[in-house]
Amino acid sequence: MWATARILILSGSLALCSATARAQVPGIDVDAGAVPPEVAKSIVDAVTRAVGAIARLADDQDAGESAQLLRRADAAAQAALATQGYFTPQVVLTPGKDGQGKPVWRIALTPGPQTTVESVDLRFTGRISRPEYADRLAGWRRDWALQPGRPFVNADWSRAKSDLLQAASDQDFATARIVASSADVDPESARVRLAMTIDSGPQVRMGALQVRGLKRVPRSLIDHTVRYTPGDAYDQDKLDRWQQALQSTEFFRGAFVSLDKSQLPASPDGDGDVTLPLDVRVVEAPPRRAAVSLGVDDTAGVRLESTYRQNVVFGLPVTLSTGIGVDRLRQRAFMDFLLPPNANGDKDSIGVLADRSDVQGLQVTRFALGATRLQERHACCDSRVDYETRWGALVSHDHVKIDGGETYDLPTATLTAEWLRRDVDKKYDPREGNLIAVGGGVGAALDSGRPYTRVHLRGQQWWPVAERDVLMLRGEVGRVWADARTRVPDDFGFRTGGARTIRGYSYMSLGERRGNAVVGAPVLAVASLEYDHYFNERWGVAAFVDAGDASSSFASLHPAVGYGVGARVRTPAGPLFFDVAYGQRDHQLRVHFSLGIAF
Repeated sequence: MWATARILILSGSLALCSATARAQVPGIDVDAGAVPPEVAKSIVDAVTRAVGAIARLADDQDAGESAQLLRRADAAAQAALATQGYFTPQVVLTPGKDGQGKPVWRIALTPGPQTTVESVDLRFTGRISRPEYADRLAGWRRDWALQPGRPFVNADWSRAKSDLLQAASDQDFATARIVASSADVDPESARVRLAMTIDSGPQVRMGALQVRGLKRVPRSLIDHTVRYTPGDAYDQDKLDRWQQALQSTEFFRGAFVSLDKSQLPASPDGDGDVTLPLDVRVVEAPPRRAAVSLGVDDTAGVRLESTYRQNVVFGLPVTLSTGIGVDRLRQRAFMDFLLPPNANGDKDSIGVLADRSDVQGLQVTRFALGATRLQERHACCDSRVDYETRWGALVSHDHVKIDGGETYDLPTATLTAEWLRRDVDKKYDPREGNLIAVGGGVGAALDSGRPYTRVHLRGQQWWPVAERDVLMLRGEVGRVWADARTRVPDDFGFRTGGARTIRGYSYMSLGERRGNAVVGAPVLAVASLEYDHYFNERWGVAAFVDAGDASSSFASLHPAVGYGVGARVRTPAGPLFFDVAYGQRDHQLRVHFSLGIAF
């Protein structure tokens, strides 16, 4: 038999309001009593929400209606406790005033025992009841969240039913539905018997591919991405992967992949199978996009960049990306052709590059042809971990001029790879987490055949401090192997110094000296520690110390130390930095900053 909760209302409670005056909305003060701490918060939150909705009506009630309002609040408290598995509670609701004279409802709870699951009866009808699906059913029963002995909470019961139906309808049985469910509660013994029946309906197979919304983009892009044979068994995971692959391209602003259930027969054979068309609906993105950006920083001065993208080229599902960039130290022009993702989601591209740089007395003019493959993966389930793997092949011709030294041409062929693991709370402005990247490459000078090899490791850790602050630790190490006669491309050697490396020193000023220039060195080691304090969500200050060097060997490294303070400004495009740093080796104070505007 269900027990009834009792409510004690002080006889003087009606004095809190008069027949002619409106009452204030009372506050809610809930005492969960001797309830274990691990469940007390959920109980208090549930009762506060339920009673709070009643309390907000208090300013519309006169004295004659207050008792009725309090009875409603009591019923709401009992209902809230029932959702947490407490079906025999005692509730004492006492109207009063707090220390400032404001009205408050004090609710003392004695919830009684929490109901636990006594038994679970999961039943399945339809095609899935055949013997060949026995292992699948056994797995669902094993993974059922509310096993016997577990506390019975209404939200968990609803979630468990939803999860089981989702599991049943995600593979083979798109029309699965719950035909019966019950939770038989015995309040006296605090036990509940759960029962649920799912009708799988027929096995569903994927039929002909229907595509809607194409105007400029060729149908071949859909066929390239959505690969299956009509008659294959339905699998929602495949539909989700195809949809994500289409949405990740430059060709569509939206893409939706689903079964066309409108073709389902009115009375399908629940023990047979049915074939439904696969429906792909897309919304094409604008065909062309151009952008111009203007920036300024302490290293290159004013920087102008312009890019143009076109997402269908000569009727083919290829994206053209081309642009130019000009500043005091570097001028470059590029043209890339981005291919649609393959069946595994890998993104391939090929392109050409013309680049001229003049940094620290080293002038390099490069013409190159290259290809890359980008693989992006997300870790399982609800993890925030992302992985990126980038493979590259490059054939280039460099014309190198060293100030006060030699001038030569260097044709090379290089293969590179980089693996990156990112585990952060925000991709572009992290406050907590870490990043690890391991890269390497092999290549050879085409005129001499001499090989070279490179390995590079970098990592960064963020720790949140207090409400807004963050502590950051960054490290980087690298090594190049090549004999003394081998000329290595500039982007394979190591130079460091400047913003985001070792502050307090000129950009790329730390490396090997050759003539009047600084050139790439065989080894690199850098470390940095920074603390950022934010006054609010936008403005902050920083203190930091950086150290590192690039040299001919690890034994000859003499770390250059820089330290200073800076300003931080968070913007929608990412944080802006303004740092003032002192370089201990050069005994100079330098300013590092960056600012960019896109239009």
